[in-house]
Parts: sequence; C-alpha cells; structure tokens
Amino acid sequence: MPMLRRLGWLLLCTGLLFSAGCSWFGDEEENAPAPLPEFKAERSLERVWRRGVGNGQGKIYNRLVPAVYGDTIYAAGANGDVRALRLKNGKVRWDAEIDEGLSGGVGVDQERVYLGANDGVVVALDRADGKPLWRARMSGEVLAPPVSDGRVVAVQTFDGKLTGLDAATGEQLWTFGVTVPVLTLRGTSTPLLVDDMVLAGFANGKVMAVDLATGSLRWERRVGLGQGSTEIERLSDIDSELLLRDGVVYAVSYQGRVTAIEARSGRQLWSREASSHVGLAEGFDNVYVATSGGSVIAFARNGQGVRWEQTALSRRRLSGLAAWSSYVAVGDFEGYLHLLSQVDGHFVARVKVDGDGLRVPPLLVDDTLYVFGNGGTLAAYRLKTE
Repeated sequence: MPMLRRLGWLLLCTGLLFSAGCSWFGDEEENAPAPLPEFKAERSLERVWRRGVGNGQGKIYNRLVPAVYGDTIYAAGANGDVRALRLKNGKVRWDAEIDEGLSGGVGVDQERVYLGANDGVVVALDRADGKPLWRARMSGEVLAPPVSDGRVVAVQTFDGKLTGLDAATGEQLWTFGVTVPVLTLRGTSTPLLVDDMVLAGFANGKVMAVDLATGSLRWERRVGLGQGSTEIERLSDIDSELLLRDGVVYAVSYQGRVTAIEARSGRQLWSREASSHVGLAEGFDNVYVATSGGSVIAFARNGQGVRWEQTALSRRRLSGLAAWSSYVAVGDFEGYLHLLSQVDGHFVARVKVDGDGLRVPPLLVDDTLYVFGNGGTLAAYRLKTE
C-alpha cells in the first residue's frame, strides 16, 4: 500500500476524519465538537427493546450496517458475532460466529446473509438458521455490505474493484475495476441494484453503472471534484450509500458535491456543493445530507437549492441519516440520536443510545427506528403518542 494511502487509512482508523475535531489542523479549542444544543423537546422517544451485538464497530473505523428482511433484522459485530433478531420484540432467532473479524456487512436476500471479513473474504450464511454456506476470496478489503438480487451478489472492495458473485455458490462471475487515488478515505460506497444494473460510487469521485449480468460499463458520472494542491485537498471519495427515489439516484462525495442522476441513463439532473462520507436521506421533497463538518442540510429534490441548514452539531462526527415521520434522525460521536424537523431543521427530540457513539444510519421499518451503536447496542425506538 502506498505511503500516502496508508496514512489516510490510519487517520480514519483513529476517527479523525480531518474535519471532525482534529487539532492537527488548527487551534484545539476552535476545532472541538460543538456542545449539545439546548432546546425544548416537542416529542419523546420510547425504547421498545435493546440487545447487544458483539463488540459493535470494534476499534477501527468500521461501518457495519444492519439489514432487514421480512420480520427480522440481521446485525453483526466486528469481532465476528452475527445475530438475527425479531423486529417486533428483539427476540433472538439465531446466533452465528465468524472465525475472522468483520469489516463489511450486512447484506441479505431471500435465502442468504452476506458479510465481509477482515482478510478480504465474503461469507454467506443461511438466512433461516445462520449456518455457513460458502466463502469467496476477494481482491481487497470488503468495507461495505454486499448486495444481492438472489442470483448475483455485488461486492465492492477497497482496491477499487466491483465484483459479481454467483449467489448460490460464491463463484466469481465478473469483475470491474477503476484506478484508486493514492490517498483515500477508509471506506467504500454500498452498491445499489437498479433493475439489471449495479450502481456504485468510487474513491475517484465517480458513480458508475455496471451491467449486473456481465460487469460491463453502462455509464459513469463524476460527483467528486478532486481539487487542490495536496493529496488531502483532492480527496473526493464516494463512501456513503447511494439513494434511489423515483428513478433518480442521489450521491454525495467527500469535499465534492451532492448530485442527482437519472438512474437509467446517467444524465445529471442537478448538482450542489457538499461534503459527506456518511450518507443521504429523503423526505418532504428534500434530500438531506449529514456533512463532514457536522451540519445537516436539506436540499430541494427538484434542484432549486438549500431549503435549510442546521449547524448546531458542528464537528460532532455525525452518523448517516433516516427520515422518520416528520423528522430527520441523525446520531453523533457521543451516542446521541437527534430528531430534527423536516420542515425547518429545528431540534425536536434527543436520546442517548450508545456511549461509544453512533456511526451508521438508523433503519426505519414501518413506525419503528432501529439504531446500531458503535459499542454493539442495537435498539428499537418509537415515537411516544402524545
């Protein structure tokens, strides 16, 4: 691994993320996380259940996201513990243990659960009971959930490869690759299946659409700008999950832009300046971005600009987002889950979930929000009826 790329990996492993409170780049007090803002709560959150899942995200910068299929949520800890839990009450359906530590997951389809191990292996488990089915060696680290339509599993690796595997056997069907910049963030985008294509964001700042059956390129669109005189200034990774709504895919890059792209053709619909590595959410005809600096911004879905921006969480290392009822849910490095109004971004509610922090986006299923903390706490919340 080139020295500069190794440096980027190390910075992210220690959670510094350049803009998130690191005193190397300025006065320590000036770069400290903003204090928790005071506000009058308008809603209350009720915890329905809570369970522990291994050691959560572990000691390095992992983003192990749970997955939901049917009435079950599947979650994994970096130490290799995997749990299948009933959505309704958190009752354990099965437990499994992977010999290696985990760095990517969780993916799920009708029959299997997919996980990425630390040594660049994809592991498939039986969705019904957690029994191991197959293992496939990849060309690099798997840092995002594999995705599957039940026939083909699309796996993105840290070395810039996107690979299609046979879902039943793990046999490699095709591979597609891009040149990775010298310095990148630790992470990869989660592939997105759209009809007969797989869409993925890469460390070169591009979203690419690949044929799901053959791995051939359909289209590509640049999102990250990659401007500046140093390798750090030119970082433009797309590391967060892509968002698909009504035939439009939304992507955001680090130190780049949030861009709306027509999924079938790759035609750019609009683009606005933004920087994020954690993701997007959609609601109230807005696209919400949790920025690298700690703001939450609502962009109009029609491309007409910013509707509101909440800056009171600056440098609090925000998690991914979820739109929930009339609110936007976002976590921070101290483990607080914040609810903001989708109308104007003001604070509505707050609850402490996990003292080790929140990093991955909450999952919304019906009227319940499922939150997975860095320390391994998986909790289900509902809005209290007033």
